[in-house]
Order: sequence, then structure tokens, then C-alpha cells
Amino acid sequence: MKRNLSHLKPQRVWELFEDICQVPRPSKKEEKILAFLIDFAKKRDLEYDQDKAGNLIIRKPAVAGYENRASVVLQSHVDMVCEKNEGVEHDFDNDPIQPRIVDGWVKGSGTTLGADDGIGMAAQLAILEADDIAHGPIECLFTVDEETGLTGAFNLEKDFVRSRILLNLDSEDDGELFIGCAGGIDTHVSFNHDKVNAEKGHEAFQVAVTGLKGGHSGDDIHKGRGNAIKILNRLLWNAQKEHGIRLADIKGGNLHNAIAREAFATLTVPGRNKGAFKALCQDLGKEIKEAMKTNEPDLQISVKETAMPGSLIDYDKQKNLLNALYACPHGVMAWSPDIPDLVETSTNLASIKTTEKEMIIVTSQRSSLETGKQDIADMVASVFTLAGANVKHGDGYPGWEPDMDSEILAVARKAYEKLFADEPRVLVIHAGLECGIIGEKYPGMDMISYGPTIKGAHSPDEAIEISTVEKFWGLTLEVLENAPEAG
Repeated sequence: MKRNLSHLKPQRVWELFEDICQVPRPSKKEEKILAFLIDFAKKRDLEYDQDKAGNLIIRKPAVAGYENRASVVLQSHVDMVCEKNEGVEHDFDNDPIQPRIVDGWVKGSGTTLGADDGIGMAAQLAILEADDIAHGPIECLFTVDEETGLTGAFNLEKDFVRSRILLNLDSEDDGELFIGCAGGIDTHVSFNHDKVNAEKGHEAFQVAVTGLKGGHSGDDIHKGRGNAIKILNRLLWNAQKEHGIRLADIKGGNLHNAIAREAFATLTVPGRNKGAFKALCQDLGKEIKEAMKTNEPDLQISVKETAMPGSLIDYDKQKNLLNALYACPHGVMAWSPDIPDLVETSTNLASIKTTEKEMIIVTSQRSSLETGKQDIADMVASVFTLAGANVKHGDGYPGWEPDMDSEILAVARKAYEKLFADEPRVLVIHAGLECGIIGEKYPGMDMISYGPTIKGAHSPDEAIEISTVEKFWGLTLEVLENAPEAG
């Protein structure tokens, strides 16, 4: 394997990250990366254990002189979001990620990079194999299926983790220590529909919305980024009202925790309205692009003729769908009155696809308040219920209540100030973290979350800032060296 990153510092962390990039690890298909980790432990004679869900823990004893320190668990997840740009050839089940360096950042090659949370794993492995790092007893916990359901965290067994101090290595901003997170829930929607024959005298078109930034539906929801499904639906709704379009297929977005970057529709329009339809898309598209030019400079809206579809969605369901999508809220719903600049409640219109019998929509809601989470989920449900859809909520996951008196937080703050002559920001994050579930599983767990700077997570624009990885590594070693004594 030709290495592209081994000249970066810290060298061993980047080498291990590049090794991890060679191993496919889509959510729910983590067997290859778990085998890689188990092989890593075996080769170094490290104790390891695996639970029924697939979560893996690797243990390493204290080094000489640190036997009296409290045991610390370092935690990351093994799966990655698998997104690629239109036209990029990549099989996430089998192909390695190809990292490249661009202006001080490491990026993928038209795909997600998997720094979320591959860089956390790389740091854990570097610590496990090192013989020159000061630390007490440590456990490295690798959880499965974080990105699509937090399945690993939900299924942690009672005595699987022995430590009661946890360093979650899954945050994405240098200089920030997280001590709380939002809870979340998914709302799933389906419209049953009957296919009908295409109408005579109609012509077929494909409308595409592409070029959006996308991003994480927690970290990026407040940044004013466009949602491709909402933009596409605005065009379709107006074209239905003005020009009698008939919808054959609509699809957009992919993951419940990502803002939709692309969306596509196949439709027909009466031949006599063909020119007016194209003019509407051009004029309204121009308005939308002008309004979003600052936040979405690469937004593209295209209309092209295509082959006539074999069938259409029945008209009543089409109307109900487009009305519901227009009415469905998306974005920030409330800001915290207690913590400056913290999104309290949000919702994400994540994905839509058309099958032979259904139109399936996935949305996700987040809130720092349990009541806020349920309220916005019910609001979304009510919109689609009024439109005659079938609606159900997922099980959801709990938030993580902040503790300003945390002992490990005090250690981490002092370590950051010592290393970088600056104060870290102590924050609550709007994204979901496994810490909320782990804290529920292990009451009294003292936790913080931090990491290097990652931008564009969950999208092919994902990039990790090289200089912050060295800071992340240094902070982790300083915290381990100064972990509290065992109680």
C-alpha cells in the first residue's frame, strides 16, 4: 500500500488512520473492521472481549508508576457514513477510502473520508500499542452502528465496561470540550399509492437539484444550508399548481442524520405546457439560487427531457405528498435560552424514495429537552397524518445532561490550558453522542467528548484539519497522564 499520510504528525496516528481507511466499514457491515481490530489486539497480546451486539473492548494495564490511577475508557465508533458524489465510482462494501491532502486538510476522493470516527480509532490503537505513554489502566471501547441507530451503545451489557471515566473521541471541533448533547428520534413516513398509466399528450422530464453542501443534521443544521428535497419540492409544487405535472418518481437524500444534498424527480407535463414548465423552473430556480448564493454557491437546478415513464403516481397521492413536503418543517425550531448559541430543538427532512407501492420519507428530530424532542416529532407526524400518510416514530435516544463539576472535565481543562496557553470552550452539542446512552447504561459515568476539527461530516466534502490532530493527540496523552487516582 502506498502511504499518503505517513509524513504527517503524529506519524503513528496518521499511519493507523490510513490503515483503517483500507478496511470497508459501512454501518451494519462492520465485520471487516472488527476483524482488523481483533487481529490488532491478538498480535500485541492485549486482552479483548466482544459482546453480543458486536461491540469490542481492548484492555491494557497501567504502566509502571501509574497503577493507582482510575481506569479510563476511550471510546469511538467503528462505522462510517457512506456518501459519494454523483458520478463517483466507489463500492463502500469492498473499496478502500482514498485519503488525499488538500491545503492543510485530509479529504476523501469524492467520498466521505470516515474521519468520523476513524481518527478516534487511530488514536486508540496508537495508545494501545505504545510503550512510551504514561497512563493508568485503560480500556478502548469500539461501538458498532453509531451512524444509523446507535445500536452498539443501546446494547452495551451491564458489566462490559469496567471504567467509570470515559473519553469520547467523537467530537469535531478543536478547542471544545463537550459535556452534554441532544437527544433524538426518527419519524418515518410512508404514502401507499397506486401506479397509473402515463397520460397521452404528455412529455417527460427529469428535474435535479445538486451541488449542495449537505452536512450533519445536528452539527450543521443552524448554518442555513439548503435541503435538496425542500428545494425540489418547491419547484414541483408550483409546477403542479401552474402546469399540471404528473409525478412518476421522486428521490433525495440518503441518511437520517445528514442534510439532503441531492434530489431528483421524473415527471410528465402536458405538451402544450412544456415551454411554460421549463420557464417556471428556470425563473424560480434563479430566484432560489440568488436567495441561497451565500450559503450554497454551488447549487445547481437542471431540467432535461427524458424517456416517458411506464407509470405515474396517482394524482391524489401526488397532491398530498407535495403539500405535506412543503408544510413539513426543516431546520432550527428553537434556541436554548440558557446556553448561548446552542440549538435547542431542530428537525431534518432527511430522505425520500419511491417504490412500486410506497413513497417513503425519513425525518429526524433533536432536542436538548425531552419534551421538545417529542413536541417537534409530533409536529412532523401531524403534517403527514393530515396528508393521509402512515407515520411511526423510532425508539429515540436520550440526551446527556451536563455536569460542570465533572472531575475529568477539570483535568481536561487544565491539560488544554497547559499545552496550548488557552482556555477550551466547554459546551453542549446539538448532535447526538453515544455518551447519553452510555451514561444511562452506566450511572455515574464521568464523561467528556472532544476531537480534532472535522468539517463536512456525513458528506463527500468531509475533511479533517491536519494541525488539530496533533493537538487532539497531545491533549489525550496529557489527560491520561493526569487522570484522577482510583477512589
